[in-house]
Amino acid sequence: MPGEVIDRPNPQALPSHIPDDVLKLAVQLDKTKLDETDYNGLKQFRRAANYIAAAMIFLGDNVLLERDLTSADIKPRLLGHWGTCPGLVLVYSHLNFLVRKYDIDIIFVVGPGHGAPAILASLWLEGSMGRFYPQYSRDRKGLHNLITGFSTPHGLPSHINAETPGSIHEGGELGYALSVAFGAVMDKPDLIVACVVGDGEAETGPTATAWHAAKYIDPAESGAVIPILHVNGFKISERTVSGCMDDKELVSLYTGYGYQCRIVDDLEDIDADMHRSMEWALGEIRRIQKAARSGKPIMKPRWPMIVMRTPKGWGAPKKVHGEFMEGSFRAHQVPLMAAKTDEAELKELQKWLESYNAKELFTKKGDINDTIASIIPLDDKRKLGQQPITYDSHEVLKVPDWHEYEVKKGGLASCMETIGELLDQVLVDNPHSMRIFSPDELVSNKLDAVFRHTGRNFQWDEFSNARGGRVIEMLSEHNMQGFLQGYTLTGRTGLFPSYESFLGIVHTMMIQYSKFNKMSRESTFRKDISSINYLETSTWTRQEHNGFSHQNPSFIGAVLNLKPSAARVYLPPDANTFLSTIAHCLRSKNYVNLMVGSKQPAPVFLSGEEAESHCRAGASVWKFASVDDGLDPDVVLVGIGAEITFEVIVAAAILRKMAPSLRVRVVNVTDLLILELEGSHPHALTHADFDALFTADRPIHFNYHGYAKELQGLLWGRPNLQRISIESYDEEGSTTTPFDMALRNRVSRYHVAEAAIKGGAIRNEKVRLEQHKLLSTIRHEITKTQEYIMKTSKDPDGTFDVPDFESGETVKREAGYAD
Repeated sequence: MPGEVIDRPNPQALPSHIPDDVLKLAVQLDKTKLDETDYNGLKQFRRAANYIAAAMIFLGDNVLLERDLTSADIKPRLLGHWGTCPGLVLVYSHLNFLVRKYDIDIIFVVGPGHGAPAILASLWLEGSMGRFYPQYSRDRKGLHNLITGFSTPHGLPSHINAETPGSIHEGGELGYALSVAFGAVMDKPDLIVACVVGDGEAETGPTATAWHAAKYIDPAESGAVIPILHVNGFKISERTVSGCMDDKELVSLYTGYGYQCRIVDDLEDIDADMHRSMEWALGEIRRIQKAARSGKPIMKPRWPMIVMRTPKGWGAPKKVHGEFMEGSFRAHQVPLMAAKTDEAELKELQKWLESYNAKELFTKKGDINDTIASIIPLDDKRKLGQQPITYDSHEVLKVPDWHEYEVKKGGLASCMETIGELLDQVLVDNPHSMRIFSPDELVSNKLDAVFRHTGRNFQWDEFSNARGGRVIEMLSEHNMQGFLQGYTLTGRTGLFPSYESFLGIVHTMMIQYSKFNKMSRESTFRKDISSINYLETSTWTRQEHNGFSHQNPSFIGAVLNLKPSAARVYLPPDANTFLSTIAHCLRSKNYVNLMVGSKQPAPVFLSGEEAESHCRAGASVWKFASVDDGLDPDVVLVGIGAEITFEVIVAAAILRKMAPSLRVRVVNVTDLLILELEGSHPHALTHADFDALFTADRPIHFNYHGYAKELQGLLWGRPNLQRISIESYDEEGSTTTPFDMALRNRVSRYHVAEAAIKGGAIRNEKVRLEQHKLLSTIRHEITKTQEYIMKTSKDPDGTFDVPDFESGETVKREAGYAD
């Protein structure tokens, strides 16, 4: 792979112009020697783990080098990343030793997920692989299976994932490790999470803002994170930003973030340096926590962090074919890529592997020697790969009876204000296992009822410090998602409310999380977790005041693309259905729940009992808006989404007067996945149920909140699709009026009525006779309304009044205020 031409290995950063006095901010520790037994244990653990990690990348046989290597011993495809492995092994060995020495709870979050060989090797050494995978027992056969199976179809994958014991982070997409680590320690006062951030990952935007996460940790109630920035200097083919920063620059940066920065770089005695630094970090954590838990919290505590400088690919051949290997980008992946076909590289590989002297490290049966065992925790549950919090720690959430919060049918209520009352009680009832993670939009989204009994948990703000707030607000969707993932994967439940248009910022994070969850469900040892819950409001239909940038329902499609076992998308039409939906989602397990709804006051169409029945079915005929209760319709009108459904309801009322002979059935869909083809999703309607709800042959018009292609994909495969028409958000918007948004995207009452007349005229002779006149009238109303809006900058009076089908009158309703 082409890359920079470097004239020396492990090049140091050029000196900066920052005054030398800055280095006084770096933590200085006395050098202390390790006990000889401990030193040998750490060193041999590292040798063994590094040997296994390297062997995993190359060897398909002869895993203990019992004879000279041949081409046949090398795997046909060499997959893996060596460059980060020695640094990860170094950290792993010292974390295990720290646990053994102090009997504490630590889990390890690894940002460089491509360093899986290091973690899998360490897990095998401590016996965790054999615990969860009998085929990887700690003996010759287990070691053979681990090494030869790595990165093959029958073995473990090249990156850390849910199959990796002890992991709570899908390590493929870089940027999220630190926020996941901080989410994991929230409400876990005795937990420490060590988190390695690679210097490549440190260049990502999500990581840059995640360094602020410590400001949201209350040491009285939560555990602590030890961030470890691993500076090995190179990415795939270029130097890293951190690798080109000298100590003064790094210390200045991380001091500014609020940390005490300790640099570990003594390659001549790295174990003593690392152990002393780990003990210092643990001591600082205990000091900060003790102050907070004794009622004298330190305002703006400086949490410890470690900058670890080690060479890229430490231990690999120094040079290959005249090019620097160790200490350069060439060690990032496979240092000897041609080992199977190039005799010189094969010999170099044998020399490299022999340098670890594996025969000294393993018994004849293939187990580890006593020296290595001396630094591994004795209690299995303390081992990094067997901490129960990482795989079996789900806490059942107490959710109150939502009927206690239901609102009166026929009135007006904001969905968000209504569920805010329930969420307030959920936080009260679950003071250590429920949090809300919001990108600074909770009040704007009308969920501020939650603040009746709690507050925000921003520890650097004197007005929220040390008050036990259950709400985390920060203008970083990436951090909110990372916190939510870490919190959920360690047994608790979270909610992520957001403006609809900006939830897509975490699209790929959600996908990575879902991949982790999918593999968790397929594993033999990971237990249930709470669902991950998204609450999407301030939707495009009422973002007319903020303009085009705030009009984007695309996150729906992102969730629909997930596996049917995970994807759940709900668009409750009113406050009572939203109460039923959110209560269900908070109780559910293992799903990705997306709830989409309105924050403005809106009609309450259904009673509590009717809402429960409607949500249980996922959709139903709304008889009150249908002609003759929906029997024998000429056309079926379907609303999906709160404001969108309101337009269908008003259209039905207009049609009663405009075309009294037209027989209309109104259907609302609240569970989007019922529309999928029978058998393709657990919620999908059978063909018989689909026909019962929508008829077998009558025209159907969908008025849909999201993008039309989403519905087209869901409905694909249903019989007789030519009878279906769809209007939806069509990427039309601006700063305008609420009703103009509906007009521009062809989801207004007039467009629904137009579709109804066209569809109904196919069967109904009376309607067909009047079709041209009726459609001309509707189109005239559209033009007249658009002209009025352009002239007055407001919607016509009465636009949002609610039709009363019994009296034929309307109930007055204002559009609601913009915020």
